[in-house]
Amino acid sequence: MTDEVAVLGAGMHPWGKWGRGFVEYGTVAARAALADAGVDWRDVGSIVGADTVRGGYPGYVAGATFAKALGWQGARVASVYAACASGAQAVNTARAQILSGLADVVLVVGADAAPKGFFRPAGGDRPDDPDWLRFRVLGATNPTYFGLYARRRIAVHGDTLEDFAQVKVKNAALGALNPNARYRKRVTAEEVAASAVVADPLRLLDICATSDGAAALVLSSMEFARRHGAADPVRIRAVSTVTPRYPNTVLDLPDIATDSAVAAEPAPDTFRASIARAAYEEAGVGPEDLSLAEVYDLSTALELQWYEDLGLCGEGEAAKLLREGATAPGGRIPVNASGGLASFGEAVPAQAIAQVCELTWQLRGAAGDRQVAGARVGITANQGLFGHGSSVIAVR
Repeated sequence: MTDEVAVLGAGMHPWGKWGRGFVEYGTVAARAALADAGVDWRDVGSIVGADTVRGGYPGYVAGATFAKALGWQGARVASVYAACASGAQAVNTARAQILSGLADVVLVVGADAAPKGFFRPAGGDRPDDPDWLRFRVLGATNPTYFGLYARRRIAVHGDTLEDFAQVKVKNAALGALNPNARYRKRVTAEEVAASAVVADPLRLLDICATSDGAAALVLSSMEFARRHGAADPVRIRAVSTVTPRYPNTVLDLPDIATDSAVAAEPAPDTFRASIARAAYEEAGVGPEDLSLAEVYDLSTALELQWYEDLGLCGEGEAAKLLREGATAPGGRIPVNASGGLASFGEAVPAQAIAQVCELTWQLRGAAGDRQVAGARVGITANQGLFGHGSSVIAVR
């Protein structure tokens, strides 16, 4: 177990399609987090920005971009990119700076102004890039990838379209209660089934959208938190940013080939399961200790997969857990109390940070109508392209 860091503040810019630049969104979220923490911007010793590759040159230096937007004051700066895991990498960078004594207070910011429609690779020819290859060689857009996972669950575990629809129904009901969510309308299973087929078997309402949005956190050392008057803050106890292990024998897009297991035995866990296991081991907790989970529901079927990867149930038992109501409000382990990406859409550099914001509000008991009763331990789960793990455990 490592030492903990305190979460003094959390802030967001609401998700949507606002037609403005990502710097504006991130600045709003950062100021909200600073206000929530009761910390002056000039007291921040470091700022870590989660990058976007779609925002032009400033997007690649997000830390300095947000430092300039907030007003130069001499703070350390760092920028990180790990695709959808960028936010967790930013949190991990901030935590490392705090625990090493380089800074007492660190501001973490992620923001995006996403393109309309589904994501595609940046321009240019890159035959050594597996993400570029899966588009150009396979035509495997993100919805295709989501659909393949859904088909696998149907074939291997017997999941049904009705199970997938119920994930959306659950998350939409929670998103309707979240003022930061883009989609704040409840839906029925019949509406999910009636929505257009995008990548069979998934319908439009089974798949998350692309969105504009931002999230920010103010992290500090425990000593600073006590001096600041925060005697019992939410604390980050673990951050997992692991990579896959060789041989990786399970097809996991964007990679379009797998390693041979002739010379070496595969790892006992899949990549996603190893992300959670590393977080549990670092935090000294297990799935049985969790109060809630925020997971990466790019599609309804992928949320079910995370139930198993987090150890909330056994392999093939995710749909049963859902049907029993265990992952719904009032259930044994509520999942995506925020409404998830189903309600927010993807603002890539911000989403892993937004997950920690939700844990913070839940563990404080400040989540309003979404509140999980007695929440004490929460986990996030995310995954970035090219083998970027992403999981954060927060406690109170």
